[in-house]
Amino acid sequence: MIEYSTAGESHGKALIALVQGVPSGVALTPDMIARDLARRQLGYGRGGRMKIERDEGEILSGVRFGLTIGSPITVLIKNRDWENWRIEMSVEAPAVPPKPLTKARPGHADLPGALKTGQGDIRNVLERSSARETAARVAAGGVAKALLAELGIKVVSHVVAIGGIRSNERRPLPGDLDEVDSSPVRCLDEEASARMVEAIDSAGNDGDTVGGIFEIITYGCPPGLGDYSSWERRLDSRVAGALMSIQAIKGVEIGDGFSLAAMRGSQAHDEIFYALQKGYYRESNRAGGIEGGLTNGEPVVARAAMKPIPTLAKPLRTVDISTKKAATAFKERADVCAVPAAAVVGEAVVALELANAIVEKFGGDCLEDIMAAWKQYIGRINKA
Repeated sequence: MIEYSTAGESHGKALIALVQGVPSGVALTPDMIARDLARRQLGYGRGGRMKIERDEGEILSGVRFGLTIGSPITVLIKNRDWENWRIEMSVEAPAVPPKPLTKARPGHADLPGALKTGQGDIRNVLERSSARETAARVAAGGVAKALLAELGIKVVSHVVAIGGIRSNERRPLPGDLDEVDSSPVRCLDEEASARMVEAIDSAGNDGDTVGGIFEIITYGCPPGLGDYSSWERRLDSRVAGALMSIQAIKGVEIGDGFSLAAMRGSQAHDEIFYALQKGYYRESNRAGGIEGGLTNGEPVVARAAMKPIPTLAKPLRTVDISTKKAATAFKERADVCAVPAAAVVGEAVVALELANAIVEKFGGDCLEDIMAAWKQYIGRINKA
């Protein structure tokens, strides 16, 4: 079973990703992780933090001579901005402590987190709840992608909508990823991209923010990943949960998702066909490649809706938790729009869930064993 965890604060010294359960023999280099970390920093509407950071993943353990060795993999991502926050984020108590933050921001974890943990300084909550944590998840996802790549499985993403502006929703193929990343908003529709940029500029000029929708598509998954017999192993629920765990995500759908609710059954479901050379196949993919908790051989498609970032240049009304008096929320540096970056994070968390499903299905402590089981399985279902 592949498990991962992250540690670190937004303005602390570093972030850390720990990935366990990766079999030995998987090709993995720091450059493979750095590529996705750089992609996460792309996107029109990002804030000043991205001008400071140059995220790189330093592999501390679990890899030797460019191959995983079966032990836990640790990746370190240094925070360059920590130099500007040495006093605020000091491990030891400074001679003159900084003034605590007490004006909770609506839409963040500030107030419920402070109430839960009994903290009088909101910084103790926001530093960990910050979306900066997703850099570590992208690093962990890079490890998962390396395993998936050995089996020919590719995970890509693109932006479907920003600020109410929708694209033509042409889905990228694995070979289209460079074209997607060359767009300022990671959208293949040039006309919609230009309008999205305008929407971001308009919001920024108003001291406001915008959200949007991104889509994750995974190519190359065979039928049978996940499970139909145990609720906790249903792949659609795991993918949806992983995407919902990304900061600011408020909705997820698999395939055509919510629009299926308005259809009749005869319209909603993907009919099954068979051809000698192709085997079983579908002519549509409204289910998003998952039926009954299992992949069905079609591309796995998931969408996530990201709310506007709640840190605003024109702060919202709130309450000071120390005085209980009305106040305006404090302003922490933030983006106007982070939907393009969130899509890259989405790739990472989906890749981690699929890599875990691969290990569950095919087992093995080394890649050679997994490959052997994979080939045997694919051969069997192709004969079915």
